[in-house]
Amino acid sequence: MNKARKKYIESCDVSEVTEVSLGGYKQKIAIEGKSGSLPVVICLHGGPGSPVPFSVGCRGLFPEWTDKAIMVYWDQLGCGCNNYRIDDSFKVENFVDMTCDLVSAMKERFPENKLFLFGVSWGSILALNAALCVGEKLDGVFVYGQVLKNLFFNGEVLSAFDGAPEKVKQAVLKILEKGTDCDYTVLDKNLRKLHKLLRKYTNAFNNRNAPPAPVGEIIKGLLTSPDYTFKDFKAVVRNGYRYNKTLLLDHLNTDLTPLLSEVKVRYVMLQGDTDVITSTKNVLEAVEKCNNEKVSVKVIKDAGHLPSAAAMNECFNTLLQIIQ
Repeated sequence: MNKARKKYIESCDVSEVTEVSLGGYKQKIAIEGKSGSLPVVICLHGGPGSPVPFSVGCRGLFPEWTDKAIMVYWDQLGCGCNNYRIDDSFKVENFVDMTCDLVSAMKERFPENKLFLFGVSWGSILALNAALCVGEKLDGVFVYGQVLKNLFFNGEVLSAFDGAPEKVKQAVLKILEKGTDCDYTVLDKNLRKLHKLLRKYTNAFNNRNAPPAPVGEIIKGLLTSPDYTFKDFKAVVRNGYRYNKTLLLDHLNTDLTPLLSEVKVRYVMLQGDTDVITSTKNVLEAVEKCNNEKVSVKVIKDAGHLPSAAAMNECFNTLLQIIQ
C-alpha cells in the first residue's frame, strides 16, 4: 500500500473493516468516509460473485467517493473476503434478506445520516427488492445496468449481431431459440458461447467507442489492500458461485418489471445505450409503463453493460445529485 493511500485512510473519520450478521452469516464489510456525518451509500456489486469495482479490499482507493459519502463495501457471501462456498441451497431471496439486514445494520449505526443503495447488474436485483422491503429506511437508490427481465434472452441481443458474419448470427439464433428451459449443462455451455460472441462482435459488454473503466488500477489496489489476503483476492476471481445453479436460473428467469410501480423511494436507473444484456429498451418501456414518478432512467451514450470510464463518472454525478 502506497503512502498516499495509507495517509488518506488515516485521515478519514470512518475507515474500518467490521463484521455484521447478514442472513444468519457473519460477514465482513468495509466502511469508509471522510466525515462521519456524510450520507451512507451501500454498494451492491454485480455477478453474482464479482465484487469489482467496490469491494472490502477498496479502503483508500476511491477518495472522490468517500469525500462525499460514507461508502459501505460488501463482498457478498461466496466471494472476496466472504469466501464461504455457495451451493444450490442459496437463492435470490437469501441475498435480498442479507441486503435488508445490511440496510438495517447501517441505519442502526448511522441513525441520523441519509442512507442510499448503489447496485450494479445483479446488485440491481437486490436493490430493487430491498427498496420494497426496507424502503422506509432508505432515502434513495441508484443502479447501473438494471436487471428486469429477459436477461440475455431477448430480441435486442440478436439485433446487436447485425454486422456479424451470417454463421455467427445463426449460432446466436440457435442459442436464443433454445432459451433457458433446457438441461443446465446445455444452458451453461450456450451462455459461455454467447458471452464470447457478444464480447467479440458487439458493444454489449464493453463499448469500443469509449475508454474503459480503470479496472487494472482497481485490481492493483486490491492486491495491495490492507484488508485482503491472497486467498481473498483469489476468491474475487475464482469463487463459490461456480458451483451454484439456482442463482443463475433465478437470475435468467426473473421478471421484476411489476415491482417498479410499487417503489416508494427515489429510484434512478442508469443504462448504457448499447446494453442489450439488461436490455435498455426493456428498461425504458418499463419505466414509461410503471407510471411511478419516483422511478427514472438515464441512458448513457457509448456504454455497454460494463460501465465505461464515462459511465462511472455518471454514476458518481448521480451520487452527488441524489444525496442532495
